[in-house]
Amino acid sequence: MQYAYKAINESGNNTSGVIQAESAEEAKNRLAAQGLIPVSVKNGSAASRANLAERINLRLSGVKIPDLIIFSKQFKTLFTSGIPMTRLMEILEQQTDNPRLKKTAAKIGEDIQAGMSLTAAFQRHPRVFSTLYCSMIQAGEESGRLGEVINRLIYLLEHEHKVKSDIKSAMQYPVLVMITLFAAFLFLLTFVVPRFVDVFQQAGITLPLPTRICLMLHTWIVVYWPVTLAVLAAVILGIYLYLRTAHGQYYKDYMLLKMPILGPVFEKGAMSRFAAIFAILQTSGVAILNAFEVLSGTIGNKAVSREFEKIQEQLKEGRGISDPLGRAKFFTPMVVNMVAIGEESGNLDDMLREVSTHYDDEVEYAVGRMSEAIGPVLILALAAVVGFFALAIFLPMWDLTKMV
Repeated sequence: MQYAYKAINESGNNTSGVIQAESAEEAKNRLAAQGLIPVSVKNGSAASRANLAERINLRLSGVKIPDLIIFSKQFKTLFTSGIPMTRLMEILEQQTDNPRLKKTAAKIGEDIQAGMSLTAAFQRHPRVFSTLYCSMIQAGEESGRLGEVINRLIYLLEHEHKVKSDIKSAMQYPVLVMITLFAAFLFLLTFVVPRFVDVFQQAGITLPLPTRICLMLHTWIVVYWPVTLAVLAAVILGIYLYLRTAHGQYYKDYMLLKMPILGPVFEKGAMSRFAAIFAILQTSGVAILNAFEVLSGTIGNKAVSREFEKIQEQLKEGRGISDPLGRAKFFTPMVVNMVAIGEESGNLDDMLREVSTHYDDEVEYAVGRMSEAIGPVLILALAAVVGFFALAIFLPMWDLTKMV
């Protein structure tokens, strides 16, 4: 039976959830075995409501990269301390604050206790652990160096989180300015310009082109707003559905790489991610074909991912790595040359780490340049909007002044 419980954990915080047991007494004993102090244990409808609430909470709560980093660090610390895996997962379940990770740790512990391998237990939760994460766990489990592999995985997670945070921080200001600019445009078009237009029309002044455009846009927004909203919703829905297709994802990522200002940042970020992941997979003993399969699913760009699939086909024919990389799109000459040197010298993982470090610096520099380049573009956009409304208002006002 399922029992809804409220308890106090080892930190003194209140916690709640659902537990399966034969009786309420057994449920209390299981909670006590997990280090919890039971406050109340109820079955029946209360358990059903709590189970539903727990499912909704799990559905709404995602697993962010910082949560996954903390989870991985705790996992590494407990593993290197020699704690058995089932007990390790119980401790992680108690220590993790994220509801989805807490539930996932409990499920992994149950699967391991049932005889499942660690890799298979992690692979049952693809929404929490990516293909890369599961592949690294598998490499560590098969090589007997799980602690070392998890340490590299933590470095990779922190590295990716930093790159994404830098790009996100650089984009916050432009996005905020564009939203404010659009709101100001709608406000002027809806409330300010029509008042002046009424005065100009009563005076019998021939309205210039900018004013007529403003009047037309105002009429469209005020009179035909249901049609506008319907068309806008249809366009957004169509774009959303298209981007969910394989061709739509490929085209979106391809265009991102070709954009004038943002393209170099995304390209350098993809090269840094490729080199960092490939180096860690090589050091962890993952085979080349398996490594490119993992890279294809974790690179984060469908356009680059499709190139990995082409490279895999050439690798199966017995070719080296640098030659297929040189034939593929998006890979810079530096990446190809460093991989070729690493192949010839037998130090491929060292060369890849050098490439990753280089492109980390390149991404940081490119993000700085992107911020500098976006500033003048925003100023021009602001000047265009202000100039357009100034012409729409002051040109007829000048004619009115001459008439007076």
